[in-house]
Amino acid sequence: MSTVTRFAPSPTGTLHVGNVRTALQNWLLAKKHGGRFLLRIDDTDAERSKEEYVEAIRADLAWLGLVPDGEERQSARFDLYEREFARLCEEGRVYRCYESAQELELKRKVLLGRGLPPIYDRAALALTESDHAAKWAGGERPHWRFLLDHDSPIAWTDGIRGPQHFDARQMSDPVVRRADDSWLYMLPSVIDDVAMGVTDVLRGEDHVSNTAVQLQMFAALGAPAPNFSHAALLVGTEGKLSKRLGSLGMAELREAGIEPEALIALLARLGTSDPVDPALDAETLAGSFDLSHFGRAPARFDEVELQRINAAIVHGLPFARVAHLLPEGMSEAGWDAVRPNLAHIGEAGEWWQIVTGSVATPAFDGETKGYLELAADTLAAVQWSDGVWQELTGELKQATGRKGKLLFLPLRQALTGRDHGPDMAALLPLIGREAAVERLRLAATA
Repeated sequence: MSTVTRFAPSPTGTLHVGNVRTALQNWLLAKKHGGRFLLRIDDTDAERSKEEYVEAIRADLAWLGLVPDGEERQSARFDLYEREFARLCEEGRVYRCYESAQELELKRKVLLGRGLPPIYDRAALALTESDHAAKWAGGERPHWRFLLDHDSPIAWTDGIRGPQHFDARQMSDPVVRRADDSWLYMLPSVIDDVAMGVTDVLRGEDHVSNTAVQLQMFAALGAPAPNFSHAALLVGTEGKLSKRLGSLGMAELREAGIEPEALIALLARLGTSDPVDPALDAETLAGSFDLSHFGRAPARFDEVELQRINAAIVHGLPFARVAHLLPEGMSEAGWDAVRPNLAHIGEAGEWWQIVTGSVATPAFDGETKGYLELAADTLAAVQWSDGVWQELTGELKQATGRKGKLLFLPLRQALTGRDHGPDMAALLPLIGREAAVERLRLAATA
């Protein structure tokens, strides 16, 4: 059977790095096995779901290159949920309850006070049809719970966590439908996984107990369960769950100049024993993706490391990939000259301004001014070529005896206004003879 994975965000907000890591992992797992990666928009919450977030989710996945092979929306699948729900009703696997939130909280406190687990007591199962009719006549509307099978052990071999075991008797029957007939997450997700042919569910470890419940739902629907794997959650560098990680969205990362390749390179390997390698593209990462390489320890997301990876990615980006992002007139030679000095593509404009505009040079002492005047005369006379920097500095070294910093730094400062930057051998031909000579003379006379 072909591997089918899914990413199922709720459109109640934009994606953050934790969501994206889950999407990426499912994309990698599907691509590794030549399978399909599906997007399911979990928009059953009509009040909180917004179309603008649906569009944002699609746009973020497209920016990352995680293009789904198909898309479903839960809001378009209510008829399917109703049919399966009716079948579960007939089979006695869902039942009506009426306790208010306050009543449930009181029961919970009583159980905890007795040192018992706060499990729903199934009191609603004792209600007769007359009781239900009376409650309906009195304006009470039921919510619905899924009846767990206490006699069936819950066990699975998790793709990351290994053998897992739960005792259904120590778990509350989960609410699957509210009194207003709206759906909670658990049951529609299972129905969709069956209908969409999902074979593998890879998600965060905060869903482990959900999986235990959902395995019984798959059984109640007469369907085989997917393979389940639960990855350790992301934490910040401080070693705990970070509020910032929950709000670090793609728009913020784009604004900070982070390239999608950098985020992919980092998130693909976080939590595994494999090293992060900026040189690997997404397809290569998919080929090496292996659930057995994931550990149980929290995965640390380090923004400083992301910046380092981003710089490495930028240094290797070809002109065709960035041309539309560069300042007007910047050539491939210009990009190749400045990219080794960039942390973000946006910084290219600053260096192109230095190439094409005016520069502010430091104040030089008299001896250095004489040296720069000689440099201007020499540059005006040498043959102009791609090797002009080497020819210029070679003649100046022979004429003055200068070498190292004394030879090179004043020239860089006069020509760029900076102490550091791109290789002058690549930069000088871009500045051009006339502008370069003029800058040297201005520095010599300032």
